[in-house]
Amino acid sequence: MMKDPILEAEDMAAKAANRLSSAFGDFRRACLIVDRIGTRVIRDPFRNVPYVGFYTVMRSGGALFHFEAIKVLKFAA
Repeated sequence: MMKDPILEAEDMAAKAANRLSSAFGDFRRACLIVDRIGTRVIRDPFRNVPYVGFYTVMRSGGALFHFEAIKVLKFAA
């Protein structure tokens, strides 16, 4: 365990009783992140002339598919 890098995520809950506050495991094996190829550029139809605005959209997603690769620690009261 000491040879693995340790990262801190601000999105995890604070350490408290009966909360899932720490996770350990092989996140590369457990998670799948998918980025769709291509970026869409859309012109903003609500801007007044002479101003032109554009929106860019890139689709991506992810899922946890090997639940056994990550263990979550729950702190006692």
